[in-house]
Amino acid sequence: MGEEKEVVYKLNPQETFPFRVGDIARMKKQHPCGSHEWEILRIGSDLKLRCLGCGHQIMTERRKIEKNVRSVRRKQQSMGTESHEDRSPAS
Repeated sequence: MGEEKEVVYKLNPQETFPFRVGDIARMKKQHPCGSHEWEILRIGSDLKLRCLGCGHQIMTERRKIEKNVRSVRRKQQSMGTESHEDRSPAS
């Protein structure tokens, strides 16, 4: 229905970031499978992540992730732009 827009956030080393479930974090170092990207599955004082290359899941401290993350991708859904007048009535 609505289009999905992708937003990328770059982080400064001193800044803390409000992670959200579903965000994709790009790390400085790659996983042994070769992927740099991890999906955030759970948030709190610890974060649960899943490697997008091999599916391996880890749970680690938030501060360790904040230190090693390079950027975060967040998908946002845009609001529907079509109005009710644009829709054709059902026959």
